[in-house]
Amino acid sequence: MNTDPIADFLTRIRNAVKANHRVVEIPASNLKKEMTKILFDQGYILSYKFDDSSVQGTIKIALKYNKETKESVIKKIQRISTPGLRKYANAKEMPRILNGLGIAIVSTSKGVVTGKQAERDNVGGELLCYVY
Repeated sequence: MNTDPIADFLTRIRNAVKANHRVVEIPASNLKKEMTKILFDQGYILSYKFDDSSVQGTIKIALKYNKETKESVIKKIQRISTPGLRKYANAKEMPRILNGLGIAIVSTSKGVVTGKQAERDNVGGELLCYVY
């Protein structure tokens, strides 16, 4: 049994990037689906597909690579809040990742959004991960 499904989600993506895989398959949940949509909207992944044929369903993510250097767009994907130590930030304390070049994915009362969107909506929440 997996005790931290979000860390598993991020680790599967990180391992697939290190192994230069084109596609990674991950067990689905609503939170993971929202995080995948954010990664797609921010340009960190090429595409995604939700497959609901099994009981839990899966997410297939096509990873994005630079055409010339064959280097992944995702340099680092890091879990921040863990089950043992939750990290929260209000709208005024939202962290800037790589001076605004990266994103923070935040779980707020208005749903899962980026750190910039949380600042605009003036809501705080749990810092799930940093991506750059």
